[in-house]
Amino acid sequence: MLKKVVITQPLPGERLQALAGQCEMDVLTGPRSLSAPDTRAQLADCHGLICLLTDAIDLPLLDAMPSLRFVSSVSVGVDHIDVEALTARGIPVGHTPGVLVDTTADAAFALLLAAARRVAEGDRYIRGGNWRPETRWSPDFFLGKDVSGATLGIVGLGAIGQAVARRAGGFDMKVIGWTPSGRAVPGVDNVSLEELLLRSDFVSVHLALTSETRNLLDAPMIATMKPGAVLVNTARGGIVDEAALAAALDSGHLYAAGLDVFEREPVALDNPLLQHPRVVVVPHIGSATTLTRAKMVDIAVRNASAVLLGQPMPHCVNPQVYLAEALR
Repeated sequence: MLKKVVITQPLPGERLQALAGQCEMDVLTGPRSLSAPDTRAQLADCHGLICLLTDAIDLPLLDAMPSLRFVSSVSVGVDHIDVEALTARGIPVGHTPGVLVDTTADAAFALLLAAARRVAEGDRYIRGGNWRPETRWSPDFFLGKDVSGATLGIVGLGAIGQAVARRAGGFDMKVIGWTPSGRAVPGVDNVSLEELLLRSDFVSVHLALTSETRNLLDAPMIATMKPGAVLVNTARGGIVDEAALAAALDSGHLYAAGLDVFEREPVALDNPLLQHPRVVVVPHIGSATTLTRAKMVDIAVRNASAVLLGQPMPHCVNPQVYLAEALR
């Protein structure tokens, strides 16, 4: 009898057709919560789950899937998954590292430039009918912040942080960095987080969201940032204290911000960050290019396919489950 694999949303990619030959594939459609009773019924006999970062894979959900043998997420981060609980049950968790590095780095630099040069603000100015002959140009018209030659502080020097550093080289920026691991990166001066915040004209965040990094940039840390600095976050929203960021922008301590992620998504319309004219926001689209998303699906499907063939996942977050299985 074929194993049942549930996919939480219709996905692009030719590899899904190949997967259908290995299992009974059930694709959920329409807006729904995995905790909804009708969805739980579909998941009850599920052997494998291919999910997205918007799907909360928590302990109550796992209890409702006694036949579950693997989870494969179409994401790099897995903060939406209770990996510890899955590991305790010997269930491998797959993710999709590597493929979105350049795409996300491009998005981070796009937000940096847009915030520095007031791109979104200028767009709204024109669309609002404010660019008239009497306001056509003046010496102080829409003055922005210089990027070339400025100091960029990168918080997190993994693959994406390093890719952002390479892009900064094209703008002749001075690049400094901090990472919890202390890893050395060519062309980047390693400093403490406090020194990075004190010196940087631009700060770009590239860390995974963990218990250690949640609210890493809280009110005291944001207060130490260089006056007039710009904060960019394309990592996870929970790393930055949004209320503290809004207060620093309102007071004029920070110049601007570029945000792809929020603590709660979709972001509430009454979030004070949305009211600030120099905050550039996009809806978590750091990896949103056609090619990158297709590659992410391909990797997630390969992870699932490997388990169905009795093989280890090629990209496993908790590979210790295989060692534990071998020792049994």
